[in-house]
Amino acid sequence: MSPDTVSQSRRESGDRFPIVTKKRENEMEPPPLLRSALYVPAVNARAIEKARGLESDAVIIDLEDAVDPDAKEAARTTSAAIDRDAFPGRQLVIRVNSLDTPWGASDIQLVARSAAAAVLVPKVNKVADIEAVERMLSGAPADLAIWAMVETCEILFNLREVAEAASRTRLACLVIGSNDLVKEMRAIHLPDRANLTPALMQSVAAARLGGIAILDGVFNAISDQEGFAAECHQGRTFGFDGKTLIHPSQIEDCHAAYSPSADAVEEARQIVEAFALPENAGAGVIKVGGRMVERLHLEIAEQLLAKATLIRRR
Repeated sequence: MSPDTVSQSRRESGDRFPIVTKKRENEMEPPPLLRSALYVPAVNARAIEKARGLESDAVIIDLEDAVDPDAKEAARTTSAAIDRDAFPGRQLVIRVNSLDTPWGASDIQLVARSAAAAVLVPKVNKVADIEAVERMLSGAPADLAIWAMVETCEILFNLREVAEAASRTRLACLVIGSNDLVKEMRAIHLPDRANLTPALMQSVAAARLGGIAILDGVFNAISDQEGFAAECHQGRTFGFDGKTLIHPSQIEDCHAAYSPSADAVEEARQIVEAFALPENAGAGVIKVGGRMVERLHLEIAEQLLAKATLIRRR
């Protein structure tokens, strides 16, 4: 199946949220609504049940870090039992164990038969890893996507090639694994993430080059609401589409950061309306609200309004 056929199949699928699968022809086209993705341990039935009523844009059922080795089989059984209507209007994602573990291949086989919209693959290092997962999913539904975690030193040197593989594979999203990345770099967690900024920006640039989504890493201090809000704001300024979360209490602040404000929506509306005037039909630059705006600002405004529409529909 060609990438175009896969992408068309995913666009036409009505029972799952739209997923970016290849580079968009219009780079300012809004990505799918993916402000928040909440990790939920696959062995915690109560947490899974609670997540059904939460407002995160995606739910990631975790078979990896949140599950002890002796509970891997039980976790896989629980994940297989989740039906496609469990999280209506949201993406159901299953994070598998890495390919170099005893559980990785079996986990991916499970996802291929599940109701999930995507498989989140940890410890991706190079294009060959994405291609290996692609082969394992050869018989899976066409709208099942691959999400790849950016959490090793090796992938930082292969980000361009990995992201560009989206044009010929199911790769739809990059996900920052900041805890593992800090560990591999032998670095120290800093409040402003200054030591991670080059890697974070490089990852965002790669995602944009590949035309796919990208999510920021988790914030560990659940009780530090101010710190979390600041990191969400930072991630938004870096260009991330959203953020992965470890607790339901983080959803509201995350959405506040990754949703356009009322003022931004109004400004975007004014820009779109101004360029739509007959006298501005061929103009490259016009004056709106006391400032000069170009057609690139029109594209940004259209993208923002489209995102605001998706949020209202949610």
